[in-house]
Formats: sequence, C-alpha cells, structure tokens
Amino acid sequence: MKNYTITVNGNVYDVVVEEGASTGAPAAAPKAAPKAAPKAAPAAAPKASGAAGSIRVEAGAAGKVFKLEASVGQALKAGDPVIILEAMKMEIPVVAPKDGTVASIDVAVGDPVEAGALLATLN
Repeated sequence: MKNYTITVNGNVYDVVVEEGASTGAPAAAPKAAPKAAPKAAPAAAPKASGAAGSIRVEAGAAGKVFKLEASVGQALKAGDPVIILEAMKMEIPVVAPKDGTVASIDVAVGDPVEAGALLATLN
C-alpha cells in the first residue's frame, strides 16, 4: 500500500493505493484543511451559471480540457469549436451544436471530464 498527496484544482487529497488490487480506482479522501474550502469556491462560481443557457455543449468522450476556444458572450455558429479536449494524446474539438451565444463555460483548462459532462451552455 502506498500513500500519495495529490492537489487537483487547488483541493488537496490523500490517496491510498493498494498494489495488485482488482477494484480499479484508488480511494481518495479530501484533507480537512480550511485552505481547501476558499479555493474551491471560485471554481464553483462559473459552474453555478451552467443553467444560464438552454443549449448544452457536452463532452463526446472522456479526457482533459486542453484549450478553451470560446468565451462567455461570444457568438458562435453551429460547428464552431467551443472547447478542445485531449484524450490519448489526441486533440478533440467540441463544437457548438447550434448557432448561439456562449452563456457559460463550466470547465477550466486541465479539468478531467467524462463523456456526456456539461462543458458549456449557449443561448
């Protein structure tokens, strides 16, 4: 068993990994540190505006946010890139499904995302 301390988006986690375990994912528990709560609050603020737009832009595959191609308030046409994801060393553009204006960007560069995760919304 090995112990690691990992920081993700300003949140600190203690992770215990059992070698040869067949469960697949390591167990992670956040540290009880008062510094972690203030850092998490700014990251949650943009995500709260996720309901601002009626058109959802979702990840087509699991990966990591590589680049933000659009910004809030920017007008987009259907097919324009909104976000670039990186998966298996490939850059995958996530495009606007319809014409609209970016209402919210719900992820940051470096964030891990699952397939179907909400990335942005358009009006």
